[in-house]
Amino acid sequence: MQIFPEGYSMYPMLVPGRDEAVIGRADIRKLRRGAVVLYRRESGILVLHRLVRTDGNGFYAVGDNQTEVEGPLSADQIKGVLTAFVRKGRYIPVSNPLYRVAASLWLLLLPVRGKIFKISARLRHIR
Repeated sequence: MQIFPEGYSMYPMLVPGRDEAVIGRADIRKLRRGAVVLYRRESGILVLHRLVRTDGNGFYAVGDNQTEVEGPLSADQIKGVLTAFVRKGRYIPVSNPLYRVAASLWLLLLPVRGKIFKISARLRHIR
């Protein structure tokens, strides 16, 4: 299944109007830190975010353009997992080494993302 992201929570990895997300069936037992999952919030909204961790209470996820971790999510809330994305007609699987490195590094920077966002905003205003 392909979906077209509407929000900017996964920016810059997924940009509305530019990218398509390819979603496959999620094997809950195989989901690990870094996987991008499609889940349904209790409010009914479908969300595509990256897993930060899993534990006995459930799954915890955050958007690439966010700092606040959401969870625990139950296994029933998870509807699928990102297997690839299409950018400007180019199919990019999540197994792509460049994607894996970039996603891992960005996840490691979660504790300092807020500072990175502030610096980035200041630099945009300097221009």
